[in-house]
Amino acid sequence: MMEKKWLSYAEFIARLYACTMLSVYGLGKIMGGQFYQDGKIPESVALTPLAEVGSFDLAWTFFGYSFGYILFIGGSQVIGSLLLLFERTKILGAAILVPILMNIIIVDYFYEISIGAMMSAISYFIAINFVLFYNRERIFEAFSKVLIPPPKKEWKDRFIKLGIGVAGVIVLVLLENQMLNFVGR
Repeated sequence: MMEKKWLSYAEFIARLYACTMLSVYGLGKIMGGQFYQDGKIPESVALTPLAEVGSFDLAWTFFGYSFGYILFIGGSQVIGSLLLLFERTKILGAAILVPILMNIIIVDYFYEISIGAMMSAISYFIAINFVLFYNRERIFEAFSKVLIPPPKKEWKDRFIKLGIGVAGVIVLVLLENQMLNFVGR
């Protein structure tokens, strides 16, 4: 009993830690403190030929190119972080943040952003995965409700459904091609 109580405290600390740090990073992106945005590209980077730009500067310039992208990523970090704070929404917050953190870790590694930044992202990733592990029974219960197999249908019904599905996909592909021809590829 006492162990479960301490684990609940550890889970809350992990949520609070990840929320605090990822909110700071998310707000930093939104407020222009991360990435090289238009008009804020360092002169040494702006004057370097593209083929000679280092991986860090290339990534920071690319991510900073679209303010909409910055708002999406930063906003997703803030929203996911805030959802971690509440008992009812913590799993949803973790589900939002896990792919974001995986992407951050991969970008940090392959674009050589910095070992410190990557280690920080890994620590937030571990904290969020601890939250998921601690709440695994709730997650398994939710998945089991969603993944209950439907009642078996007769082969004739399955064949008709498959035929309608294939015909529907063909129609949608043709419509998509018409749309692309209309607006231009």
